[in-house]
Amino acid sequence: MSTLAAEGIGLSLGGKRVLDAVSFAFRRGRVTALLGPNGAGKSTLLACLAALRVPDEGAATLDGADVQRIDRRVRARAIGLLPQAADVHWNIDVSTLVGLGRLPHRGRWGESAADRDAVARALAATDMTGLAARGVEHLSGGERGRALLARVLAGEPDWLLADEPLASLDPAHQLDVLARLRAIADAGSGVVLVLHDLHLAARIADDAVLLRGGRVVAAGAADDVLTPPLIAEAYGVDVEIGRTPAGHRFILPIAR
Repeated sequence: MSTLAAEGIGLSLGGKRVLDAVSFAFRRGRVTALLGPNGAGKSTLLACLAALRVPDEGAATLDGADVQRIDRRVRARAIGLLPQAADVHWNIDVSTLVGLGRLPHRGRWGESAADRDAVARALAATDMTGLAARGVEHLSGGERGRALLARVLAGEPDWLLADEPLASLDPAHQLDVLARLRAIADAGSGVVLVLHDLHLAARIADDAVLLRGGRVVAAGAADDVLTPPLIAEAYGVDVEIGRTPAGHRFILPIAR
């Protein structure tokens, strides 16, 4: 079972300290939310975990090895990334786009039955099967977001990293994606999400890393991290925390 960790990651960009001694061991089978106000370093930390940024100090590691030093093909099979803004530069159909997620798995003979099955599962999981033949340029913003998520899912990574995967979705599809991410974690993969919405984070996260100014305010089990005092320290707001009749935890900001 692979392990993913931030080990004392420090990074400065443009003379500004963006991450400062960030450490956390992520766990497979769990959903971890990276949380904090704008500029806290959430997306930068995710980029370090995905080997898109090289820390000045420390490292992101996969099974103890620096992600920067792992063979790209091996890393791509282990870590799937859904960036916050992903452009599609060709008007390919949705099925072809999702199939790109299988590239790290393809052998010398091209697409296999396993590849086709993985694409079909990813399309179904994101409610995109009916749009499989549609050109990407004809999708709405939310549909494109689901298609890009399907591309990552098709790769069946051990670790799914996603930067604001719910941002462009309507409430119904937000709940659908949350359910899919929950199922992915329950099946044994690790899911790491950058989220702004504390309520949605409370609904999905098993663990949380709460950042402010590039430093960790608190990290651990979500119920221990998402408390009124720690949220006030990170965000500067007072919150009400409770549970819905169905048992889902909610967090409601009430005052600055």
